[in-house]
Amino acid sequence: MALAQVVLGSGRSIQLSGLRLAETYDGLLMGYPTREMNDGIVAGAVERAKKDYPSAPVHLVEPPRAARELRRATFGPMEELPRVLCTGFFISEPVDPALESVLHVSRLVVVWFQAESELPSLERADPGLLGVPWEKQAEDVKV
Repeated sequence: MALAQVVLGSGRSIQLSGLRLAETYDGLLMGYPTREMNDGIVAGAVERAKKDYPSAPVHLVEPPRAARELRRATFGPMEELPRVLCTGFFISEPVDPALESVLHVSRLVVVWFQAESELPSLERADPGLLGVPWEKQAEDVKV
């Protein structure tokens, strides 16, 4: 049984079977986020997803980045990502229409950032998540 179901902008229904949520800036005790720090957080999230799911393809939803004005920009310009880092394992019907859905599924690990710590759902999902190019990124496997 899926944790959640999401309908992508393409109309494809995908089921969430695993989800890890983390605070984007967990461990940041001093200073503020910069573009360089955020680039490292994003790259690290993708690498961790690849290690956690070594046999599945990983897709990154490019996160929105918000520049903030600072009175004293000691470390350079401030840039913020959404506060919750999400890594989800999704499955769906096969991408290849020649495959039988009883014997095959398509799968994809998706990394995205969102404002709140909540499950995506049919009613509410991050716009970036809804735009995942499933047909290009997902992999068909036999179950």
